[in-house]
Amino acid sequence: MPSPPGQSPEIRALTQRECTALLGRHSVGRIAFTFHDRVDIQPLNYVYEAGWIYGRTSDGGKLATLAHHPWVAFEVDEVRGPFDWASVVVHGSFHPLDPDRWQADAAVEARTLSLLRQLVPETFTPDDPAPARNVLFRIAVGDMTGRVATPGGGEPA
Repeated sequence: MPSPPGQSPEIRALTQRECTALLGRHSVGRIAFTFHDRVDIQPLNYVYEAGWIYGRTSDGGKLATLAHHPWVAFEVDEVRGPFDWASVVVHGSFHPLDPDRWQADAAVEARTLSLLRQLVPETFTPDDPAPARNVLFRIAVGDMTGRVATPGGGEPA
């Protein structure tokens, strides 16, 4: 929605509470990490809980890269229009939960699976819609910032 004539959009920082709420409302975000002197960004499903972002991914180059350089950025957006949006960026560390290759706590694995099954109940069952995504992970939220734009300087919807 365009701003009324004479009114500029307002862009401001989100509070930590607003950032946490935005992360909790969504289930698709983007993870960014460095790979051979370049940044890669990939979308993924996630669940946010208490300072952690939980997800799953498939085995491959990304995991090999993150095993040596676990620092990531994670972003989630709400976009309703050019000046009606909110965005949160998290910086943190990536922790795979693959017991065959890394130390993994059984309780953390169980909680991760429980959270992901709230999003996709068939996760890790014979009816799993994404069986190739066989590695659970979590991202420790190190710092979290966000911004919001509102048309005409009003409060976000």
